[in-house]
Amino acid sequence: MNNLSSKEKRKHGSVRIPYDFYECRMPERFPFVPLHWHNEFELNYIVSGRSEFTCGEDKFIADTGDIIVVPPNMLHSVYPYEEDTQIYHTLVFRAEMLGIGKEERCGISCIEPIITGSRRIAVPVSGKHEAYGEIRRCVERIFVCVKEDTPVADLCMKSELLRFLWLLEDTGCIRTVKSQDERRTESIREVLAYINLSYRENISIEQLADMVHLSKSYFMYRFKRTVGVSAMEYIIQLRIKFACDMLRNSAASSVEIAFACGFQNLSNFNRQFKKYVGCTPGQYRGMHAYETTLHNM
Repeated sequence: MNNLSSKEKRKHGSVRIPYDFYECRMPERFPFVPLHWHNEFELNYIVSGRSEFTCGEDKFIADTGDIIVVPPNMLHSVYPYEEDTQIYHTLVFRAEMLGIGKEERCGISCIEPIITGSRRIAVPVSGKHEAYGEIRRCVERIFVCVKEDTPVADLCMKSELLRFLWLLEDTGCIRTVKSQDERRTESIREVLAYINLSYRENISIEQLADMVHLSKSYFMYRFKRTVGVSAMEYIIQLRIKFACDMLRNSAASSVEIAFACGFQNLSNFNRQFKKYVGCTPGQYRGMHAYETTLHNM
């Protein structure tokens, strides 16, 4: 399933610098992060505000100070919570950053099971955790190293990442999971892949349920439990996400963008856009005009 198109297409980091840092502001910078996955680890530190996180089967409200680790290939999403504005720092890094040889027993017993999904890191790690203070200080040092952006800082960051995982292991934050958890999400992953390819087209619930050989009612239940929203709502949100990308990074008109993203008419596009983003497409483009100008230079 690694080649499925609902997998995030962005390349994180490079061979020389195998990580990327993002300062995320929601909904100021983007309205939401639809369900997706990628091959890298993801470390999130909530600076302020609250949001609704989904990590695999876990759904929770992420609050200020929370630490959230998303292992490779895990489905995850982020949505606003009520009227909150959330700022969070994200480090997306390749497993190679951990510098563990494939034959080392710590790699075989501790790191590889996280990558394959047979062991999961509890989310979120919050202030209620007995070792939160030490874990948070470790995470803060990781982000200091990231922002310093030097070869020596990279060396320090690698050591802190290993210490961070050791702290999680030592304090019981990493647990063994049943393989059933992954099997229940695999069929939904297939549907997400199809939606990401076909979101511009007319898609019915019956069509999606038939794809994974489920009844319509059970499919609707399974999808909403896994994703957090109904299949039709997810399709609309995905269309809105791509519309936001086009508004920021192209000179296409609202009509062109509406049809390019799968909306059948402009009025429905405007209505749905305002519902999810909180402003009109024109207002959104105006707020990000500087970014669009830079993109087209």
